[in-house]
Amino acid sequence: MALRFSKMHGSGNDFLVVDGRGGGLALNPAVIRAMADRHTGVGFDQLLSIEPARDGRSAFYYGIWNADGSFSGQCGNGVRCVAAWLHRAGALAIGDTVQIQSPSGPVAVRLIDAHRVTVDMGEPIFDPPRIPFDAPNSADHYTLEVDGQALEIGAASMGNPHAVVVVENLAAPALARLGPALTGHARFREGANAGFVQKLDRQHVRLRVHERGAGWTLACGTGACAAMAVLRRRGDVDARVQVDLPGGSLEIEWAGPGERLWMTGPATFVFEGEWLGML
Repeated sequence: MALRFSKMHGSGNDFLVVDGRGGGLALNPAVIRAMADRHTGVGFDQLLSIEPARDGRSAFYYGIWNADGSFSGQCGNGVRCVAAWLHRAGALAIGDTVQIQSPSGPVAVRLIDAHRVTVDMGEPIFDPPRIPFDAPNSADHYTLEVDGQALEIGAASMGNPHAVVVVENLAAPALARLGPALTGHARFREGANAGFVQKLDRQHVRLRVHERGAGWTLACGTGACAAMAVLRRRGDVDARVQVDLPGGSLEIEWAGPGERLWMTGPATFVFEGEWLGML
């Protein structure tokens, strides 16, 4: 039985989107891994399933699976693609603001045009048990030993855990080993997305992210949000920041503690297809 899908990306962070609004969608990690293979499958960083809402207050629910078949709580670039997909399906009009349900809770999306979306990502979480991160108290800076090196990080959750490291050079060879090591660090008991951020000025940064379950990606929406939030909490950036990632740029707005964080960026369709392999 064939499974229809849309291939999409947000700033190069690529997705396979499947329609489960009619129910009966059954996926397992082995199938997801087979579909994610970039040589013998379709290839993607995450799979997104659009399904009926489960909370009674949202218009839809979306599930998120990483390329290795593991489950994810949130995906900033993915939710923009979900909104654009719903618009193409006739379920969301340009200018509308709609609440949709993610695995980590509801988010509001506003369609600016057919290919650009603003998302209410909620308030960043810095409380260590809620990230989750092993630390006695919440702090702006933590020191971890990562692959034999003392590394200063910030820790936050945007519906999934993030470790943020400020660096001078995003092309430094050491990042190739530090990214995976930080993603799997024991103090992040559920793993973490490791973001390396270079500050250009108070309104402009560059970022690379090694994502748990997907590896190095061209963009990470929640990673951009977490990096900005960590820097904003330290007083290092303004309330509106452009975050440049290898695949494109995102706009992040956050006034500070007690306020909700907003992300704006593109959502692009690549092609439609059918999966004829195992289900």
